[in-house]
Amino acid sequence: MSEGWSRSRAAGAGAVASAVLLIAGGVFGRPDVAVLGAAPLIAAAWTVWRQPSGQLTVRVEAWSGEEPTGAGEDGADAAPPGSGGGEAPVAGAAVRARVLLDAPQGADTALLGVRRAGRDVAELLVRVDGRRSLPLLVRTVRTGPQEVATVEAQAIGPGAASISEPTDPVGRTAMVLPGPSALRDLPLPPRLRGLTGAHTSRRPGEGGDLRDVHQFAPGDRLRRIDWRVTARRAPDLRELYVRREHALAEAVVLLVVDSRDDVGPDPRTWRGAEGPRAQDATSLDLGRHAAASLAQGYLGAGDRVGLDDLGARRRPLPPGGGRRQLDRIRHALAVTRPEGEPPKRLRPPQIPSGALVVVFSTFLDDEASRVAGQWRQAGHRVIAVDVLPELREGHLDDRERLALRLVRLAREDRLAELADLDVEIVQWRDDPAVGLAGLARRGQRRPGAGVPA
Repeated sequence: MSEGWSRSRAAGAGAVASAVLLIAGGVFGRPDVAVLGAAPLIAAAWTVWRQPSGQLTVRVEAWSGEEPTGAGEDGADAAPPGSGGGEAPVAGAAVRARVLLDAPQGADTALLGVRRAGRDVAELLVRVDGRRSLPLLVRTVRTGPQEVATVEAQAIGPGAASISEPTDPVGRTAMVLPGPSALRDLPLPPRLRGLTGAHTSRRPGEGGDLRDVHQFAPGDRLRRIDWRVTARRAPDLRELYVRREHALAEAVVLLVVDSRDDVGPDPRTWRGAEGPRAQDATSLDLGRHAAASLAQGYLGAGDRVGLDDLGARRRPLPPGGGRRQLDRIRHALAVTRPEGEPPKRLRPPQIPSGALVVVFSTFLDDEASRVAGQWRQAGHRVIAVDVLPELREGHLDDRERLALRLVRLAREDRLAELADLDVEIVQWRDDPAVGLAGLARRGQRRPGAGVPA
């Protein structure tokens, strides 16, 4: 036998049975029985002579087909780590790769075993003619660095008479970028900045809504003259009236992600003994998705967006605009993860003056709520986005239900304290677009509007 190859059980049993029939026919003088055993024995000898001698090799590579790289149905992307920013195309929440098989001469079939995230092995029997490329599609609801799949294979010789030793497991990881969702109206900070933008500010300028009609003064442009108002108020043209507008400005938004918690919908996994299931989106996955969605909405409106992390002491991503800024934010969100015991902050991170602060956290402890309250007391508009997933409690025992109830009570107290400080709260597991649109309308109301005199 060739090194690395062995006789299959079926082929060995068939050869033994053929030899028994051949010997029995010779001993008892039954040529018909001997013929029945001779043919399979000759076939077994033929398969031994055609025994493959090489080794089967397996590789898992990133997708390199002709499909365009970019967002799928929900905008999720995947990029291999260290690929220099290249992103592998995905369809919806699916990561694509390919499996390359190099079989030795004489091996025409291979048995593949594909496993991902501790699930049961999925086996597939494929025909191999020297070399074959197989597409691999993995659906996922998780973001960040993760394993695409682990593949091992076993070559099968002609007639399934011989099989090779299983190959070593080969895996590949990918960086799954959070996919943003389209949002409608978004809340704005109380004070806008800059001399350009898409929002109407309170300053006089150009490009915004009508501010008032005023007498012509030095510095006013002739094209601003409103001839209808002038003809009505000064028919003799002794005075000219011009239309004055509000200036356009941009908003500065700081997204603050609390990466200290990465909990799933099963409270039993919060202790850390076992991780959340691969098919369950964790709080950090929801936080990445929420931050990417808000970043896309604000950047699409021409605003400037920055990113900071409460769970790590690193330089924050400064506010910026444009498509490149969205790509930087999505990649920074993808690599955000819990990094051990986070250091306690003595003061909240410094943010630009007049910025809107959006905090994404589970609020399972006091740190995120404390920092959000300090920002609000400093005069910033603060929005707290609750990213705790919908919990599953049906399998919990009485003791675990009691512990979860205590955690919920403490968490509700923190959210109530934030509401008392005028921190606006949005539940991301509900319909976030409706909640954010309500906050946007609230910010557009004038003080005292709707209150009877």
